[in-house]
Order: sequence, then C-alpha cells, then structure tokens
Amino acid sequence: MSFSHINDKHRPSMVDVSSKPVSHRTAVAESIVRLGSEIMDKLSDQGWRGSKGPIFDTAIIAGTMGAKKTAELIPFCHSLNLKSVKINIEPYDEACVRIEATVNVTEQTGVEMEALTAVSIASLTMYDMCKSLSKEISIEETRLIHKSGGKSDYTK
Repeated sequence: MSFSHINDKHRPSMVDVSSKPVSHRTAVAESIVRLGSEIMDKLSDQGWRGSKGPIFDTAIIAGTMGAKKTAELIPFCHSLNLKSVKINIEPYDEACVRIEATVNVTEQTGVEMEALTAVSIASLTMYDMCKSLSKEISIEETRLIHKSGGKSDYTK
C-alpha cells in the first residue's frame, strides 16, 4: 500500500488526475452529533430554533459552503465544479442528530472529501449554535458511507 499524495522523493504532492476520464461521481458522508436527550427535547419543542436562529437550516447552509470550499481547506484536494450538494439533518435517537451529505460532480476525481467536509462543517455549526446549552456536546462517527464513479465504488 502507498500514499497517493507522496511522490517518489517522499515529498507531499498533489495527485495528477489529468489522464483520468471524466465521469459522474457521487459521495455520501455522515456525522453524528450527540446533543444529549435534554437538549434534543428542548430544541424539538422549539422547532429546532436556538438563540442564534434556526439550527438545522444554518447547519445545512454552512455544510454546503464547506463542501464548496474544500479545496481551500484541504491542501491536496482539487478544485471541483460541484453539481449538487444535498444535506439532510434529522434526529437519530433520543440524544443524537444525524447529518448526511450527498455530493455529485462530473469530473476526473471524486468528491469524498467534499462530502466529509460538508458534514464536518455542518456538525461544527450545530455545535456552535448549541454550545450555550451544554459543553458536553460531541461530534461522533464522521465517515464516508458511499462513493461511486471513478476507479472503484464503496459502500459502508
């Protein structure tokens, strides 16, 4: 096994995708935000609004912006012309919220990092909007759950 971002001189290097074929690629990532049952109950009763505004809507907007800025945040990610970023947020259980991002592109490289960045930024936004309620909030299980297109497909 070798790292794709290390060149033959063992230095960091962006992968050259210029010879790869353009194809439709999709990635889906998820993140679980543990708010705790008291916060979940309180926010549910308030229509998922906090003192800083609508929590789910703000996290969706932030996650979308994060996906679009992935190449600025992750050093060796290629700039991509994203075709679609869809973020869904819903209660997962009595103490947690699940955030899922689906990102689509027609490019020479995949969008796994964009999907992971989307759920990460959405999770951090949710944390920021709820931190006045508790310092016990945690972001858990951020992971890729599906990718298709390109050289290989993956489903968790």
